[in-house]
Amino acid sequence: MKIFKFQGGTHPPDYKYFAKDIAIETLPPPEKVTVPLAQHLGVPADATVKKGDNVKTGQIIGAARGFISATVHSPISGTVSFVGPVPHPVLGTVQGVEITSDENDEWVENIKPVDEKSKDSIIKAVQDAGIVGMGGATFPSHVKLQPPSDKPISLLILNAAECEPFLTCDYRLMLENGEKIIRGAEFLMTALGIDKCVIGIEKNKPDAIVKLEQLTKGRDDIEIATLRTWYPQGGEKQLIYAVTGKEVPSGGLPMDVGCVVHNVGTAAAVAEAVEEGKPLIERILTVSGDAVERPGNFKVRIGTPISEVLAAAGFDEEKCAKIILGGPMTGFAQAKFNTSVMKGTSGILALTKKWVDEKPESPCIRCGRCVADCPMGLEPTVLETLAMSREVNGLIEYHAMDCIECGSCSYVCPANRSLVHAIKYGKGQIMALRKAKKN
Repeated sequence: MKIFKFQGGTHPPDYKYFAKDIAIETLPPPEKVTVPLAQHLGVPADATVKKGDNVKTGQIIGAARGFISATVHSPISGTVSFVGPVPHPVLGTVQGVEITSDENDEWVENIKPVDEKSKDSIIKAVQDAGIVGMGGATFPSHVKLQPPSDKPISLLILNAAECEPFLTCDYRLMLENGEKIIRGAEFLMTALGIDKCVIGIEKNKPDAIVKLEQLTKGRDDIEIATLRTWYPQGGEKQLIYAVTGKEVPSGGLPMDVGCVVHNVGTAAAVAEAVEEGKPLIERILTVSGDAVERPGNFKVRIGTPISEVLAAAGFDEEKCAKIILGGPMTGFAQAKFNTSVMKGTSGILALTKKWVDEKPESPCIRCGRCVADCPMGLEPTVLETLAMSREVNGLIEYHAMDCIECGSCSYVCPANRSLVHAIKYGKGQIMALRKAKKN
């Protein structure tokens, strides 16, 4: 069996054992949801409702603004109780909509499947459903399905690597509803006008590999690629290189090498949008860590308070030292429990002090491990120095914007340097400079 791999990276313990054998559990709709209108890359949606309005499940409550934006739908039926600033797990505060449930979960009437499954109708269904990248990147999915005419696409890659430690929601989706992923892949290929798809799965998920191989047996258009269990195998550029041997150019996009990458969860959401007309109002996520009694995988409505999801997993607040949304390598620690599940929330980790004890930083010892393990071939220790010195031109010269913020450099650093955080800070300096030049 050929094992696909990329250069650089590292191999942290995967800790999948907490939740990998726990079947997906559907949580009931919450009594109240808080839905941020900025839960995708690009321009936030505009609120289309006001306080006091009655809404139904699946009704549009936020209209997309421009091409790189995504429509937002109500995840429950009820009454709009607030429109205005709401907590956001990354941005602090954004505009959002709070809805109090009427406990009927009554769906809007215009939900219907796509009749003619053509290229244009599938793209429209994806856009109307407000689907974004479900792996955490949250890039509006309809944009990827409409590449420029000078960027011909020849290959669809479905990302099933799920390389982040602890997370198992994509794994359970493949085992429990792999058929929906395959149908989603078919719709995505139709939308792109191509006839080749590769689904990349890390080799630490052998039963998922077997499951999807059975579902695609005898097909020439869909191939299952077994990937090396190595972080960040699920990075878009790393996945493309592993599967095709092609390197996305600096500052470039997958379409520059004829590829489009979607997460398997995104493919399943596309199947629901096309076959049922269902908008993206819920997602599967993993709740894991040693501060919950019942780790598991849950299907949860968007806007559900993370406190309610944690409660369903038997959360012990007294034991918990840190809450992280996403995985431990790229996720975001939360200072409060007032945020809610969003389209890109792949996991909620609740960890005790023994897992998050942070050792003090010490001076760089010039060991070169961060350079050897950087999957983008960068020099993290140099970028850290440039960022902290605010040498923006140097950051540009050393390709800081190519950093994918995977955290491999910080993970392997024996001096416990906060390298990835410094590089993020440096990237912010570059973006601020570019913005200032535009204005």
